[in-house]
Amino acid sequence: MSRIVFEKPSWLKKKIILKDCVRLNNLFGKLKLHTVCHEAMCPNISECFKKGVATFLIMGDTCTRRCGFCNVKKGIPRDLDEDEPQRVLEAVKELKLKHVVITSVTRDDLEDKGAEHFAKTIKTIKDFDKNIAVEVLVPDFLAKKDLIKIVLDENPDIFAHNVEMVPLLYEEIRPDSDYRLCLEVLKIAKTIKKDIYTKSGIMLGLGEDDNEIIEVLKDLRSVGCDFLSVGQYLSPSKSHYPVKEFKKPEVFDRIKESALGMGFLHVESAPYVRSSYIASEYLKK
Repeated sequence: MSRIVFEKPSWLKKKIILKDCVRLNNLFGKLKLHTVCHEAMCPNISECFKKGVATFLIMGDTCTRRCGFCNVKKGIPRDLDEDEPQRVLEAVKELKLKHVVITSVTRDDLEDKGAEHFAKTIKTIKDFDKNIAVEVLVPDFLAKKDLIKIVLDENPDIFAHNVEMVPLLYEEIRPDSDYRLCLEVLKIAKTIKKDIYTKSGIMLGLGEDDNEIIEVLKDLRSVGCDFLSVGQYLSPSKSHYPVKEFKKPEVFDRIKESALGMGFLHVESAPYVRSSYIASEYLKK
């Protein structure tokens, strides 16, 4: 894997302000909760934490897959914490969240791949207040319909699964995942619950070209995907897959225009956009 070193351009100079993270860091530490904001080294962490917003990472902090772009720890996860859904609710109540985003590590070690734990977390929040919007960003569940149905039966408001990148890059960067399987997850969700909002995300700057990006957007629309996030890939460290290109802001603007023209209902496309960034905006009419 060749490493290309770039100086970050002027539009990628966002700073993480530690003092803006103190309140939520303390809360999540007290409740023994993980966030993807921390584990994935999200550059938006201080912006979101200052607003009292975070994305919950359930089922531990260790993933069973080996994606070369991701900073989440890889290895053998611990047993599920059955009390975690209740502690997620405690954080939701403390932060007075009206839109909750829940994601997870991939748990291929579990028979149900974690579907029941997702369902339990959604139910715990909805039982407290059915008006809280719950968005789940799920692993692929190996595209098993019965597992996807377990999650959808608890009526999340948005069901998200990220394709992450163009298909030709999967073999090198996502060796344990399959692009067509990712699309199938979104397709199955719509067949089970036709009125569910589905969402996906893609990163740019990994070595893809414009035509490949457009083909991904077409593929997502072909399976009825409603919402789309597009952001710039930033390598977490020198041991991760390198950035091949920093896309200019106008490229993201063009992609957004193309995506809306294809029928996506809401698109966030900019260098610092991540799949759960300003998540509540997607449901605004």
